[in-house]
Amino acid sequence: MPVNLTPPLAGELLPVSGVALGVAAAGIRKPGRDDLVVLRLAEGSRVVGLFTRNRFCAAPVLVARERMEAPKRPRALVINTGNANAGTGERGLADARHTCAMAARLLEIGDDRVLPFSTGVIMEPLPVERIAAALPACVSDLREDNWLRAASAIMTTDTVPKAASRHLEIEGQPVTVTGMAKGAGMIRPDMATMLAFLATDANLPHALLHDALRYAAERSFNAITVDGDTSTNDAVILMATGRSSSPEIVEASSPAYRKFRDACTEVAVALAQAIVRDGEGATKFITVNVERGRTRDECRKVAYAIAHSPLVKTAFFASDPNLGRILAAIGYAGIDDLDVAGVDLYLDDVRVARGGCRDPAYREADGQRVMKQAEIAVRVVLHRGMEQAAVWTCDLSHEYVTINAEYRT
Repeated sequence: MPVNLTPPLAGELLPVSGVALGVAAAGIRKPGRDDLVVLRLAEGSRVVGLFTRNRFCAAPVLVARERMEAPKRPRALVINTGNANAGTGERGLADARHTCAMAARLLEIGDDRVLPFSTGVIMEPLPVERIAAALPACVSDLREDNWLRAASAIMTTDTVPKAASRHLEIEGQPVTVTGMAKGAGMIRPDMATMLAFLATDANLPHALLHDALRYAAERSFNAITVDGDTSTNDAVILMATGRSSSPEIVEASSPAYRKFRDACTEVAVALAQAIVRDGEGATKFITVNVERGRTRDECRKVAYAIAHSPLVKTAFFASDPNLGRILAAIGYAGIDDLDVAGVDLYLDDVRVARGGCRDPAYREADGQRVMKQAEIAVRVVLHRGMEQAAVWTCDLSHEYVTINAEYRT
């Protein structure tokens, strides 16, 4: 069961003018479940994205990245679950392009204006014929209020759909940001997450839209880990239709831009944290804060060393305050000149270590009290600067092994 995470309600997800979503059951991997989504954008929409840095990146990643650099702006997305179309070579590229072409004909747009996205099992050919049969149903289902069904349709091992919205005003005019994501395992994003799609009716140039996405991703999708694995298919997309009546945002230094960027970040954080809360087999949601570092990068190194450690994660699952494991992770994080005598460690309000050693006031019962909680904060104070960073993770349970051992069966 996810950790303190309930599915969103359809009425909580605000439609974005100029964005319509259609859903269908193609039977890509499991019969009888929605697993195919078409997202149509109004003419003139701007689209930016961040993609996995895994060198075995999937065919849809290669095609989408290529088309986003083309002069013509994207008008549609085709998203499938059940099959990643990764490790499929030239056939995979052809299948991704063919899927886009079939959707383009139904939408009456150019083939190169459709972007493909896939998630699921790696190294299996995409069942193009099943997708072709279901695409007409997706197109006939296109609606602006279809976010929740679409979020459910892109799930793999997720147990709940992940979607969020924010409403803001720019110079007195309403602006909406709505997004959805999927992911529960193979989560250690590198410039993206498993799959995430954010849309807004704001009007701003491509460069500012891309800046807003990078800012939001660094503070959300690039600050989570479930198991330390970076997927072949990671992608996070931000789309702006410009359909709001608010004035165009043209300056990065303007209050309007900061307000918009912050709203995008809030949606991204909600989605990213939902991925961790729904991590495969997770029973605990853990925030790792590293403070007083020289640089944000070194704070992130320490945070990720703790968050990735199987020994730390299994201790959290067992509610065992074996906290020397955290000190060991800090020590191998890669800060060569770290003075361990300057490191303090806290679990929530309990100071466990002071000056690199066990705090004389620390009692095992206090640590165990915190470790039994469903939500836990780890706080590391390096005492070598003024920078800080946070990472969100979960514990590692027996159920994680079961899910991944039986994923293809």
